[in-house]
Amino acid sequence: RLVAFDYGAKRAIYKNLRRNGFEVIVLPADATAQDAISHKPDAIFLSNGPGDPSALEYAHKTVQSLLSDYPIFGICLGHQILTHAIGAKTYKLKFGHRGANQPVQNIESKKVAITSQNHGFASDKKKLEEMGAIVTEYNLNDQTVSGMRLKDRPVFSVQYHPEASPGPNDANHLFESFHQLVTETKKNRQNSVTYS
Repeated sequence: RLVAFDYGAKRAIYKNLRRNGFEVIVLPADATAQDAISHKPDAIFLSNGPGDPSALEYAHKTVQSLLSDYPIFGICLGHQILTHAIGAKTYKLKFGHRGANQPVQNIESKKVAITSQNHGFASDKKKLEEMGAIVTEYNLNDQTVSGMRLKDRPVFSVQYHPEASPGPNDANHLFESFHQLVTETKKNRQNSVTYS
């Protein structure tokens, strides 16, 4: 069961989550952490949406309250909100990333994906690393951060639209990866309760 915070998501995102095994409960952008917890989710999803991520302090605080207890996957604005929730920063790009032809490279696998992007802000790499995040992907056009994960928690995010409807399908696998992460986290927690 997954609670999705809707900051302006496209319907195709929820279709992809359901297709990959999630029961999706959609909450509005200003829903509280308690609103999310009341649904007894196994995971949290942070959607895309418009605007300056630094101005959304209510969202930063909500996500911050959920970080320790749930696997979290953020995309686009959700990635930027997650950036602020861990105490890092975003900045305005001189030229935003627009369109369905943005090349992104995964630092760990070296694979390149063509992605759909529509944003004018980026996460500060140095601040992310200072706050315990690992940068996993970057935009090949300007070397800005395109993905990150936390070292010590089942939390990751990307600065693009993995479902890309319409657009490239190179990053669709992220929905499946998130389902696997949630399943493993749930199993590990059940085992630790059993043996403690």
